[in-house]
Amino acid sequence: MSDAMGPGHSRRKERSRQAILAATRALVAEEAYEKVTVEAIAARAGVGKQTIYRRWPSKSAVVFAALLALSEDADGQSITLPDTGDLEADLKLVMRASVKEFADPSFDRLIRALTTEIAQDAALAAEYREKLAEPLDAAKKARLRSAQRAGRLDAEADLDLVLDAAVPRRG
Repeated sequence: MSDAMGPGHSRRKERSRQAILAATRALVAEEAYEKVTVEAIAARAGVGKQTIYRRWPSKSAVVFAALLALSEDADGQSITLPDTGDLEADLKLVMRASVKEFADPSFDRLIRALTTEIAQDAALAAEYREKLAEPLDAAKKARLRSAQRAGRLDAEADLDLVLDAAVPRRG
């Protein structure tokens, strides 16, 4: 259907989606999560609330989408880790970026709101695992496998254990 409406329609839909996600992040950063409403998000984004409800079933789903969008690159691809060939440097870069992210009060409020919602909403928890937690673990394992192939990590290392420990074993 959107193809029949032309590329301009698709661009408008994407601009609208980006505006909604940015408005969601801004409002959660400014307000207590409980005070943020779909109506407020719609007003900030300059769209009708039905535009939001057509895409997301709830405020918590929009908040999750806003968080998930932070992990996408310009092409909409999610979660890739650096692979310069130097595992230690790459892991330090990822850890520094993670620390910086969690030190940002607006990100902290967003992740706290989402964590609260996930604890209460099994469907959202499943979507979180499917779209963020599992792909992130897969990206980390892919990076560790690359290190194993390059001889930078013990070829017999249990990657799940390495991930759990968050400390790379030197091979």
